[in-house]
Amino acid sequence: MREFLNIQENRLEKKYFLILMLLAFIFSLVIRYIWVYQFGATDAFHWNGELMINTNDGYYWAEGARDILAGLHQDNDLSPVSMPLAHLTALLAKILPISFETLILWMPAFFGSLLIVPIMLIGRLFGHDLVGFVAALLGGIAWSYYNRTMVGYYDTDMLIVVLPTFMMWGMLYALKKEMNQALIIAPIFAILSMDWHAGTINIVNTTFFLTLLYTLFFERKNIYYYKFLSVLILAMATLPMEVKFLLVIVLVMVYHLFKDRLSDKIIYGIVIVSTIVFLVFGGMSWIIGVLGNVYLVRALHASNLDFSLHYYGVVNTVREAGHIPFETFANRISGDIIAFWLSLLGYILFILRHRLMLLTLPMVGLGFFALQGGLRFTVFAVPFMALGMAYLIFVIVQRFTFKQKSMEYGLLFVLTVAVLYPNIAHIISYRVPVVMTKDEVKVLEKLKKIASREDYVVTWWDYGYPVRYYADVKTLIDGAKHGGGANFPTSFVLLNNQIAAANMMRMDVEFTEKNFKEYCGDTSFECMLNDANMRYPERFLKYINNKEGVKLPKKTRNIYIYLPNRMMNIIPTIDLFSNLNLSTGKQYKRPIFQQAFPVGYNNGIMKLSNGMEIEEDTGILKIGKQRVPINQLVTTQYDENQNLKKSRKIANIGADVYVIFMKSYNKVLILDKRMFYSLYVQLFVLENYDKDLYEPVILDPRTKIYRLKI
Repeated sequence: MREFLNIQENRLEKKYFLILMLLAFIFSLVIRYIWVYQFGATDAFHWNGELMINTNDGYYWAEGARDILAGLHQDNDLSPVSMPLAHLTALLAKILPISFETLILWMPAFFGSLLIVPIMLIGRLFGHDLVGFVAALLGGIAWSYYNRTMVGYYDTDMLIVVLPTFMMWGMLYALKKEMNQALIIAPIFAILSMDWHAGTINIVNTTFFLTLLYTLFFERKNIYYYKFLSVLILAMATLPMEVKFLLVIVLVMVYHLFKDRLSDKIIYGIVIVSTIVFLVFGGMSWIIGVLGNVYLVRALHASNLDFSLHYYGVVNTVREAGHIPFETFANRISGDIIAFWLSLLGYILFILRHRLMLLTLPMVGLGFFALQGGLRFTVFAVPFMALGMAYLIFVIVQRFTFKQKSMEYGLLFVLTVAVLYPNIAHIISYRVPVVMTKDEVKVLEKLKKIASREDYVVTWWDYGYPVRYYADVKTLIDGAKHGGGANFPTSFVLLNNQIAAANMMRMDVEFTEKNFKEYCGDTSFECMLNDANMRYPERFLKYINNKEGVKLPKKTRNIYIYLPNRMMNIIPTIDLFSNLNLSTGKQYKRPIFQQAFPVGYNNGIMKLSNGMEIEEDTGILKIGKQRVPINQLVTTQYDENQNLKKSRKIANIGADVYVIFMKSYNKVLILDKRMFYSLYVQLFVLENYDKDLYEPVILDPRTKIYRLKI
């Protein structure tokens, strides 16, 4: 076995190694340019002369960078002005001669491609430069890693794997070289990683404890390992980043300057002191949290608050947080199932050849957690599974005897292309659209000129960040604030009648603001119940379903309702958050809300894409052999001036099914009574609004915005 694993060392001269590193980086960027090439000519995807970004969360960070550059933001606007990505973006915006739009578009591709650096450094550390090069080619564009670092995916993911992988390299480098000055690398990258994204604290902490076990089993007499542990544990403390940097630098300097004067007993004493610092400053709480599995328990269950309110948990609707099929898991890590198993075999062989690679298990293990925790975790396994794949390729190549070196490189090239191909094929087919189209942004830019920065826009959380960025207003829910308790009022507003929606909107906004200043409940809805002195939510919801007699808080700002056409596709999901009994958590009967498009029309019968038929003369909806009476059949169409025209036919009074033919959209809606009279359908689809409660601000076919008058 030892002879089988002992592949030929291929350490190159430094200049050739740097050239390969540059080639791997360029390859990663060029592959990411495919998306730009695909959509570069799509005018609807451009704003201010540049392609727009393709992730909702990107507008959150862009908002923070924008406010940092402007030097101001309003109180309680939730702008991330203190977050590292916003500060990094603002800094680059000041020093680079490119537009802000170009900067946030390309940052993820540039910084994400930096992953090739630690991958190649790890390969070089163990004497396998070409293994590192092939691994960098694969790891830089692997399925899931590409998805989260592609051009336009402006998010913290651009460095969330890069920084921990640099930490892993720093750790391996220090423990292999055993130089005192090398002790600083891993802790510095650990601190940067945890500051960049708090979720990586589990990688750092798990790496420390695994290194401790490794030391006790294999290197318990090696004093250098204890030095390393004493420095790394300081990085794990919950002290300010600057303090941790200082402590790490000072301790490394002590080890370097006094290397001949520090006895083993003194070093053991330093380890004890460092451990005490860690335990006092956050260590105990982390350990207790892990033992209690607090995060997982909270994440997988809907809220259960002081009033015993049972909200619908948002985790139930987020694909990234759910179980994924094994095939998806394997594809996202290595490109396909076969490549995954080969990568795993290569990774095991790499560990057998270089035992220190055992210390990379925390990142691989977190990647494998994706099978239970959701697909977002797969990215963490990518760099080391790529190293495994590359190592296996070289093991295979070394098993053959070639008369000419060119034949050996030819086989290496063929095998490398074979493992790259499924990932590149995925990238070509992964045609992700931008978050907002140009016409939608134009609407928000108009709103920005109308609304003040203290005004609120009520819309679903998917649009919260873009609305805040382009219109510079406040929102109730967004990509970070979308728990069941926060989502309930907004869902209720969108899918209930106009009176109840108006009352709920005013209360939600005012009590949200009040809660920033003085605690009145865990959620704004609890504040409403407390203010109305009502314990039972069902009674309260009936109470606000009145135009008069409802005690509303004092109006302090304007409220706008943002209703995009694209929201129509997620209406059934939005409904889940308010269509339930809050006292029990039990869902009520699911509504009828179906979309179809006409595929034929003959003798007064409209055939639909979902197999149904509409008899316009009799007002009957045919579902197979079943004949369902239609209450109203409404047709809408825009004229040449973009004014909405409507015609209505009352067919069967008392029937519970309503049909709307949105002629300009070539779309048919089939609804029950509650959906038909919901705020979204009445205000967006039909433009039927209560003039005492609402005022139209922008009526665009793609997006409609109303102002609340109460």
